[in-house]
Amino acid sequence: MTATATETTATEKTENAEKTGKAEKTAAEKTGARTDEAAGVITGARERIDSLDDRIIGLIQERMAVSAVIQEARISSGGRRVNLSREMEVLDHYRQALGKPGTTLAMTLLELCRGRI
Repeated sequence: MTATATETTATEKTENAEKTGKAEKTAAEKTGARTDEAAGVITGARERIDSLDDRIIGLIQERMAVSAVIQEARISSGGRRVNLSREMEVLDHYRQALGKPGTTLAMTLLELCRGRI
């Protein structure tokens, strides 16, 4: 490839980026890494995190469905929608496993799972 062809290619990329409003970023720029090797590690780890997040979301959705079954059974038998003593057990379980942030996570899960009926 000649210098002119290289210049044209770079110019075309710049023009295309300007048209779309998106500049192409290198892997290092996307990850904040200083080397290509670190960028590769980060990219792979991020893909794994994205996969884990998808699994976690699926489990939360499953938990919400099971919680709805429990609430429906409790309400249809004349009970309350929420069992506060059970919620305290859940909060304690998450706190023991994950520390103080676990309590916040458990509160969010309980909120997601309450009152869907």
